Amino acid sequence: MALGESSSCQATVTSSYRSVDELLSAARDGLRRLSPADAAVATREGGLLIDIRPTALRQRDGDIPGAIVIERNVLEWRLAPSSVHRIPQVDARKTVVIVCDEGYASSLAAATLQQLGLPGATDMIGGFQAWKRDGLPTTSRDPTSEH
Repeated sequence: MALGESSSCQATVTSSYRSVDELLSAARDGLRRLSPADAAVATREGGLLIDIRPTALRQRDGDIPGAIVIERNVLEWRLAPSSVHRIPQVDARKTVVIVCDEGYASSLAAATLQQLGLPGATDMIGGFQAWKRDGLPTTSRDPTSEH
């Protein structure tokens, strides 16, 4: 077979894939997404606010006071109730609000956490940018404090 030609096997496999928009929509169907104000209330009531933004974005834009920073690449291991690497604050009965920069990656992450045993996992609509736009508290970072 020449480069660029597709076999019937490839066509069959490809047709079973979903688009990113379909995957995002399916993830959000199972979430009770929170506004930034509702996320702040959930945190005050004992929920966890988990910031999955990369270091560069947190340095550029700041942090949410009280949020636990867990970068996306280790999120499942730090929050799955059955993981030996989970953080001590994990409790399957708590609301866990995932925050990314604009509210997309957080939806996919929250859906995954539900599958791992955190039924109260959700995300924040609009992410950190909406939190900041809504005037909720943020802190600036000293870029020299992280090495």
